Amino acid sequence: MLKVPVIHPKARTKKIKSIAVLSSGGDAPGMNAAIRAIVRFGIYHGLEVYGVMRGYSGLIEGHIEPLQLSSVANIIQRGGTILKTSRCPAFMEKSTRREASNILLRNGIDALIVIGGDGSFAGAHLMENETGFPTICIPGTIDNDIVGSEDTIGFDTAVNTAIDAIDRIRDTANSHDRLFLVEVMGRSSGFIAVQVGIGGGAETVIVPEENQSIDKICQTIQRGKKRGKTSSIIIVAEGPKAGLSDRIASQLKKRGFAPRVCILGHIQRGGTPTAHDRYLASTLGAAAVEYLIKGYSDAMIGVRDGHVVLIPYSKAQHKRKSLDKGPLKLSKVLAT
Repeated sequence: MLKVPVIHPKARTKKIKSIAVLSSGGDAPGMNAAIRAIVRFGIYHGLEVYGVMRGYSGLIEGHIEPLQLSSVANIIQRGGTILKTSRCPAFMEKSTRREASNILLRNGIDALIVIGGDGSFAGAHLMENETGFPTICIPGTIDNDIVGSEDTIGFDTAVNTAIDAIDRIRDTANSHDRLFLVEVMGRSSGFIAVQVGIGGGAETVIVPEENQSIDKICQTIQRGKKRGKTSSIIIVAEGPKAGLSDRIASQLKKRGFAPRVCILGHIQRGGTPTAHDRYLASTLGAAAVEYLIKGYSDAMIGVRDGHVVLIPYSKAQHKRKSLDKGPLKLSKVLAT
């Protein structure tokens, strides 16, 4: 039995006999490990477990299947999600959320676990507040941008995938004395970029949280050249508007540089999850089931100070997780 702190203020008295799980939004390596843990931990405690196919879209279409122990055999090492996933604009409608809860009830399901990001959490939170149907969410997103949790399923794998790519790119950069701009995911957060920048020995890290002028970027490159560097790697978080790396490259060309652009894109989402993500997903999945059994809901499972905790949606919704400036500063110091 997991020993996890209970920080949520209230619990239900109705006993949970069956649960459903769905994955929503962008996929993240480790989601299958979480699904596996939910199914096996739930069945171990005598619950019936169901899988909802294709996220909220599949839920409102009634695509719900019973899951057995064998249903999740040999999936812990697989990327993506066996339940499939989607984005569902229709779930923004109150009437749709009410029908979704009715569909779950008609299928004999007492509670729902959602694996996804903040948009998925918002849908679960609204549905529970409007209908009373119990929900708990697990943070599954490579961006690690969920307020209240220090870690999210898929982040470690995405970072390691990017590091592996950068190591290969650096071989070419060194061989041809070239400057590379390597774009990683992160529309509104620079968590991937900073960790990849430090781990990959990048000369510069560009993130949405900090405005960095083209002049400063040029100064960094020139400083490296003065101490004998013949190649450079610049890590760029994709930012909210597509084409950021190409725009930076165009400006660098005007200043006499010849940069190459490599956009890693969706390769960061797929692939075999790391041991860390498998362990994290398994722990969070089991904790979600345990909290539901104990009567807690309207919250997400997260990690604080290395411990699994239950965090009310109200403390995580409509907030932006801030990037620690310490690692960003460290990346600049190590690049000097």
